[in-house]
Amino acid sequence: MALVVAAAAMYIPANLLPIMNIRELGVLTQTTIVEGLIQFWNAGSYPIAIVIFTASILIPLMKIFALLWLCAAAKGLVPHSARQLGKVYWITELLGRWSMVDIFVVAILVTMVQLGNYMRVTPGPGAVAFAGVVILTMFAAMSFDPKLLWDQLEREGAETSPQPSSDSE
Repeated sequence: MALVVAAAAMYIPANLLPIMNIRELGVLTQTTIVEGLIQFWNAGSYPIAIVIFTASILIPLMKIFALLWLCAAAKGLVPHSARQLGKVYWITELLGRWSMVDIFVVAILVTMVQLGNYMRVTPGPGAVAFAGVVILTMFAAMSFDPKLLWDQLEREGAETSPQPSSDSE
């Protein structure tokens, strides 16, 4: 739970701080994830904008909420069924595979666009915060024990099932 809460806290600066610093002809431009998304959308690069939205905003947010829900379900704080738990856990594992897409894009862009004094691209503090979100959610998902969910289901099943009567007639 602590890792998920830390990831949620890092998600805010990851989206508010610049993810890239671009220095072109001595002029510094800092771009956040949302600003980059909007720039690509306005330029007509819809597929790139959709990938950025999905990988940078939607997937981390979904993973954080899914992990929070799984932790709450393991404690018995939210109503659930075995089928729901299985789906949410499967989605969390699936989302984990897409966690590092943005960091790879920034890393590739930084290594490709180093044109000396003309243009320089460097990762900003938002990239560090975003990497923190990715790493913390990965650790949270890896350290989550799904057996906690099934143990909770068993406890709930024992509470709701009829107890055998001790009266012998």
